[in-house]
Amino acid sequence: MSGATHPAGGPRLYDRAAELAAVARLSARVASGRGGVLFVTGNPGEGRTALLRRAAHDFPGTAHRVGAPHHRGPWSAARALFAELAPTPAAGRRALRLARGEGGLARAVAALAVEREAVLICVDDLHLWDAHSRAALAAAWQETGTRRPGRVGWLVSAARHHRFPEVPGAETVRLGRLTVPGARALLGDLCPEAAPAPPVGERLLDEAAGHPGVLAAAVRRLTAPQLAGVVPLPRPAVDDSVLAEVYGGLLERLPAASRRRLATVAVVALAGRAGAGADGANGAGTAAYGIGGGGGGGGGSTPGEAARGGGGSGRSTPGGAARGARAPAGALEGLVADGLLLRRGGGAVGFEDPFLGRAALAAARQPWRGGTRAPGGSGGVAEAVPVDGPASGAAPAADRRTAGAALARGEGHRADRLGPPAAVRALSPLARGRAQLVRGLAALAGGPVMDAHEALLQAAELLRGRAPVEASDARFLAMEAAWAGGDIEACLAALGGGEDVRGLERDFADGLRAALTVRLDDARTALVRVVAGDGGADDPRLLLRAGAAALVLGDTAAAARIHARALVRARAEHRTALLPHALEQLAYAELRAGRYGRAALAAREGLRSAESTGQHNVAAHQHAVLALAASVKGDGSAVAEHAGRALATAGAHGLVQAATLAEWALARAERGRGLAAQAAARLVPLVRPGPRGGHFALRMLVVPCFVETAVAAGREAEARDAAEEYAAWAALGVDGPAPAQSARCRALLAEGEASAYWFREAVRRHDSCGNDFERARTLLAYGTWLRRRRRPGDARGPLRDALVTFERAAAEGWAEHARSELRATGGASGGAADPAALRELTPQQQRIARLVAGGATNQEVADHLSLSPRTVDHHLRGVFARLGIRSRVELPAVVDGWDADGVVPAAAAARRPGR
Repeated sequence: MSGATHPAGGPRLYDRAAELAAVARLSARVASGRGGVLFVTGNPGEGRTALLRRAAHDFPGTAHRVGAPHHRGPWSAARALFAELAPTPAAGRRALRLARGEGGLARAVAALAVEREAVLICVDDLHLWDAHSRAALAAAWQETGTRRPGRVGWLVSAARHHRFPEVPGAETVRLGRLTVPGARALLGDLCPEAAPAPPVGERLLDEAAGHPGVLAAAVRRLTAPQLAGVVPLPRPAVDDSVLAEVYGGLLERLPAASRRRLATVAVVALAGRAGAGADGANGAGTAAYGIGGGGGGGGGSTPGEAARGGGGSGRSTPGGAARGARAPAGALEGLVADGLLLRRGGGAVGFEDPFLGRAALAAARQPWRGGTRAPGGSGGVAEAVPVDGPASGAAPAADRRTAGAALARGEGHRADRLGPPAAVRALSPLARGRAQLVRGLAALAGGPVMDAHEALLQAAELLRGRAPVEASDARFLAMEAAWAGGDIEACLAALGGGEDVRGLERDFADGLRAALTVRLDDARTALVRVVAGDGGADDPRLLLRAGAAALVLGDTAAAARIHARALVRARAEHRTALLPHALEQLAYAELRAGRYGRAALAAREGLRSAESTGQHNVAAHQHAVLALAASVKGDGSAVAEHAGRALATAGAHGLVQAATLAEWALARAERGRGLAAQAAARLVPLVRPGPRGGHFALRMLVVPCFVETAVAAGREAEARDAAEEYAAWAALGVDGPAPAQSARCRALLAEGEASAYWFREAVRRHDSCGNDFERARTLLAYGTWLRRRRRPGDARGPLRDALVTFERAAAEGWAEHARSELRATGGASGGAADPAALRELTPQQQRIARLVAGGATNQEVADHLSLSPRTVDHHLRGVFARLGIRSRVELPAVVDGWDADGVVPAAAAARRPGR
């Protein structure tokens, strides 16, 4: 069964039953007055335009097809749209004015379509439309999906690399390759007069690999004798000229820098192919080493396995953010920024569309001798595979020609087996180093991180002295991989031997090495220079290293500031593959500062960015951060979901840091549900030293939570040991809140009035560290301790302060705990105010409270009392804290209680301004 459909007068389609069903659903929505949007995406030659023609032919109402205009400019495509829809030129001009005004494009289209029963607008090649028109169309589709559906439908096509806007209710279909029966039926239609000879047909089908456009282009260039098998076919049948016909338009429209990136990656792919043969890859082709290259009948890239990819994973650690600076890492990142899809699997990277890789390779396939690019070459590719290998150990020319022919035919599996080990030795060290760098980047983004570590170390060794900057990047990336895997020795191995590193990068490496070997004075000397220099430039990679240095020093404020700056630069430079890493680092800095709401905001954006670029290891870390943030809010289901997804990737890829954060979040959630024993058992491995413990950089950060949980679970001996080690670590001064948290741990373990002393000492130390959330936790613990010793009056003050801070931080789980403790003291937690607390209000606070209770705004109160609005807000927060209420809505009932009980003299009353 070919799945072919042959409507009378309409284009014939093959294997497009699912796509046509989606078109039919859109037509039904339009006919019922609900409107709708259907997006169609596909690679060049896969039939986007044919599907739109067929949809327009089958639509029962009025259908209009609009392609990208020849003359591009602001609103040029919108003009073309209205020229097609409007009955007269004047109506088209009126519609364009309406579209530019408040009504938007949706209203303009609705006005033109009002007299018609149903309208289907087929927009072809959206990626070629100008930005103004695309923005107007996106707004129109939002209207169609929400407020203004009507009887207008939109069928929109774009190249696979284009990212459609988010539209409520919109459906997206992705065109793929044809099945063998479908391709065979298409071949029959392409040769209506005489079917090709069976061997010819099989070869065409094999090399085209189900790509309809490639098959059609290959048939068009053959003569009748060639199709009949009388004259031999070209070898390969799908050669550079065929690919140029199908993919030339896409490549020509890319910026010159993007074409260079494609050529660079394609050239390195050839080195990867030869390397796969030397490694004995049994037909793995691209999965063994390489990028792109594998064509039609080879290793088989399916459209469904596409994932946007590119330059590395990154951890919330001093890792380096080295990805994406220069080729080939920069080439990979650039391809992601351009939206060209890459795929990953088994520690390798490849073009999602292997024909695209071959087309780019064809553009770069010019002879190279002695490192000099021949005229007409790839246009700036640094160094490719030489034509002739070195005299010693070079592969025989016949072997190279045989492997090269197999590769050119798209038979990657045969090229791998035909390439002998000598073919690898024939490659330059620079080419092999770059191939290893690409392989390491792929594993770092979505594979086992220690595999990435080994590949990147090999790349650094091969590139040393030949490409110093790339060698330096490879070493920092190797360290980053080892950090994510929790291996200190591997981190030190990556940081050592970096003769190519200079300037602030040298300071960063030296400082980090000193910190890992607990030489903190040396570490501070080097890392302070890195932080002071903010990376030395506006390069986001260097800014991220400076932010990581600030985290090692315990300066969370500087870390958040520098990481935010790195994020802004990455966005400004369209560093798409670097964005997830920048957001990950920012989320971690906010997490360390106790700003969980901000951390969650950055992590959510980072998760979307990581998933869209195929950086699964970064996504796992973002899930772990979101799990911790959810544990603060008390959202158990969100904790379980995010922690589970983080652990699923962390276990497979060796992400010890992400796993530690996720387990910590689960333990916090269990503690919040009163499961202290279970939470303590989960935390024990995280605070244990050695390779079987948690991540080395997180172990001490988890200890305060473990001590509190272990005390509640009756495991005081383990809590005491952990607290003593934590006190020694806190004295080193590498974490701002650590001295205060250490005092809290002492208070929880002390007896009698010694606990009160250490609680007060902890609060005093918190006042200078800037972490409000941890201060509120200490106040909660102190208030709970006072209440249990039957001192409710003394407990209310700390508990109210803790409650206000938790509410301000949206830490609902902790806020509820504080409320319950406050209620247990007999104090107000949202109801009537404590009379003793009312008397503690200053006269100014009483006046402000009465004015706000009467309905005055902060500005009105400020004008009435000759204060600034900021001062009013400060006093109002103090009122809330002392009265144990959460908002100004509760103030009227409190003030009425004052008057009824006579607690506050009536003379202190003030009328609302203006009354």
